[in-house]
Amino acid sequence: MATKNSWTYNQLLIAFNLYCQMPFGKMHKNNPEIIKYAEIIDRTPSALAMKLVNIASIDPAIISTGRSGLKGASTLDRAMWEEMQLDRDAFANKMQQAINTFEIPELSLDIDELYDAANYTGSNKTIQSTSRVGQTFFRRSVLSAYNNRCCITGLANTKLLVASHIVPWRIDETNRLNPSNGLCLSMLHDKAFDMGILTIAENMTISVSKKYTSHDDLFFNSAILAYEGKPIFLPQKFSPLADFLRYHRECIFKK
Repeated sequence: MATKNSWTYNQLLIAFNLYCQMPFGKMHKNNPEIIKYAEIIDRTPSALAMKLVNIASIDPAIISTGRSGLKGASTLDRAMWEEMQLDRDAFANKMQQAINTFEIPELSLDIDELYDAANYTGSNKTIQSTSRVGQTFFRRSVLSAYNNRCCITGLANTKLLVASHIVPWRIDETNRLNPSNGLCLSMLHDKAFDMGILTIAENMTISVSKKYTSHDDLFFNSAILAYEGKPIFLPQKFSPLADFLRYHRECIFKK
């Protein structure tokens, strides 16, 4: 049994997995999910909640909003954060191995979700299981950052939501699993974003291409054009990087 004062590597992998998939506002000791997973990994709910907030304290996206979290992040916490940034594919698979070790079915990968992730990230159904793990990690991380809502419309049905890449998968493999290279969008708006029909301006408002506007298309006008100039719902963590959005405006958006 692990001592209460020393986190094992596998325990930390579970904590990082929860951090990536749990909205920031739910990282507290009274959250039933935290209570459940704390028992599974032999930590107290307070310890697990504190670990999640300590991870937040080294997340640049959280720090930039003024929510600095606690100051108790350990050297190992910081080293694991760097490990995650350097190779997200490998780190996602390590987290999945830890989930399997602790036998946590709620965090295990669902095959339908794996295929959904593949379908909407430019891959296909014959990809290897290691890539599937990474794709599902990307999807869950992006959706949780936006509290499972489309950042344009507010749609909250996860069956209709996509973790949309800002810089396409085929263009930048280094950032293909970086949640800051993702937006949570409805299927319709994901397709419009992917085709350059709409983009996100520097001030985080929506811009719709003039090439596709039509006074006769009532559905387009209500479903897409109506959002012109409106701000997106900003994520609680993993904010989209300015360089990624700039690439989309300059290289994909149909001006």
